[in-house]
Amino acid sequence: MDVDVVVVGAGPVGLMVACELALAGVRARVLERRAAPRSHARALSVHPRSVELLDQRGLLERFLPLGRVVPGWHFAGLRTALDFTALDSRHGYALVLAQTRTEALLEQRARELGVEVCRGVEVVGVRQDGEGVEVLSRVSGGTETVRGRFVVGCDGGRSFVRRAAGIGFPGSDETLSGVLGDVAVVDPPPGALDVARERGVIVVPLEGGLTRFVYVDPERMRVPSREPVAWEEFRGSLVRITGSDCGVAGPRWLSRFGNATRLAERYRAGRVLLAGDAAHIHFPAAGQGLNTGLQDAVNLGWKLAAEVKGWAPPGLLDGYDAERRPVGRSVTQNTEVQTLLAELTLVERYRRPAAALRELLERLLGMAEVNRWLAGQVSALGTCYPPAAAGADPLVGRRMPDVGLTIPGSSARRVCELLVRGRFVLLALAGDPACGEVALEEAVGAGWGSRVTAVTARTRDAHADLDGVVEVLIRPDGHVAWATRTPDAGARAAERVRALTAWAGTPS
Repeated sequence: MDVDVVVVGAGPVGLMVACELALAGVRARVLERRAAPRSHARALSVHPRSVELLDQRGLLERFLPLGRVVPGWHFAGLRTALDFTALDSRHGYALVLAQTRTEALLEQRARELGVEVCRGVEVVGVRQDGEGVEVLSRVSGGTETVRGRFVVGCDGGRSFVRRAAGIGFPGSDETLSGVLGDVAVVDPPPGALDVARERGVIVVPLEGGLTRFVYVDPERMRVPSREPVAWEEFRGSLVRITGSDCGVAGPRWLSRFGNATRLAERYRAGRVLLAGDAAHIHFPAAGQGLNTGLQDAVNLGWKLAAEVKGWAPPGLLDGYDAERRPVGRSVTQNTEVQTLLAELTLVERYRRPAAALRELLERLLGMAEVNRWLAGQVSALGTCYPPAAAGADPLVGRRMPDVGLTIPGSSARRVCELLVRGRFVLLALAGDPACGEVALEEAVGAGWGSRVTAVTARTRDAHADLDGVVEVLIRPDGHVAWATRTPDAGARAAERVRALTAWAGTPS
């Protein structure tokens, strides 16, 4: 084998997959068709769950200084914001950061971990057999073939890898399009930007003095997204929508985007797996696409690494599709709802009932419980994977609360710091002498020491979800694999062995 895993696509999702694999000691090579990184950013936000994942890998300090923290977000452009600060997270905010920055930081990290990132390499063939996958690429001067154990397609909505694997991509075709434009100069008349926002134009300050405008023009919303945007059209649409061109000048990038919505029939076909836009596409409502892809990557990385390393328990890798495809379905559904509401608002004959519907939704979002639930969906902090077995503790499948810890002899002060190495963490919440540090390390070290870090700690923060919890097995992606409140040490030890075997494989 040339490498363990071939990753096709060097966007943020492909790079995140490669980072996760390399962290687990898996040899990964990234193949990217473009000769250079993108110069323009479509996505602009890193949502709370993605921020948590970066924190768990010790990367957040690289990202935070380059972005802008925003505590609230929007749903369907409604005036009542989703309140991320009300969610159970230390990172109750979105980080406004250009996708180009995110991509550059992840590529830097991938190279630090020894990942080969090969640009100017276009994949033109994928063939799998019982032992591995051959990936044929076109490069300057000819072709080359790379062989790996698996291939991960992170090559966008038109994914060659997905098509080569014969994975269907059902959904709906494009029915409307919007426009985005990055401009260097904005000199608006008094109140013009406020009017623009009131009429559905998104205005976002970018680094380098640029400003982004995003809108859907009722008179141009049926234009195919593949059609280029002329500067005259861009200014004319602003005037039509807001009554002013908002003083824009110096266009740097103009682009169109559509609402085609599709979800892969499966995320795995043998040795071929999909992540990010290769698995799901939708209208960029509420900025969920990039974030869903990053979360795909972290869910997939440790499972695929376990398969490559030979210790994955049966069904672990198939669990990637079982856990992430329902999330993809939920995201495509909520973006379709948001797009429909926007479209109804723009069509003359539906404007009055659409306005009434928006007023109703505004009132609902004003209710704390409704706002918190929807904020959990958009931020992905509400993501909970179904437990593998009936009767599991209520904590299983949920994100492990990032509580403060006191750990003898360790500098780690929070749960997230225990996940930096991308391994399982068996955390004993001290209080029972049978959960002592030495006893726990001995119980884990003999069979799972290379896969699981055993930690005995006391919590410094009270958290209702942890009341009575004695031990918890945390997955490398920060979700809970197993938790117990069993007081009897013998019964708990038997539970522990079953949980470790089910998730971290047969003891070596």
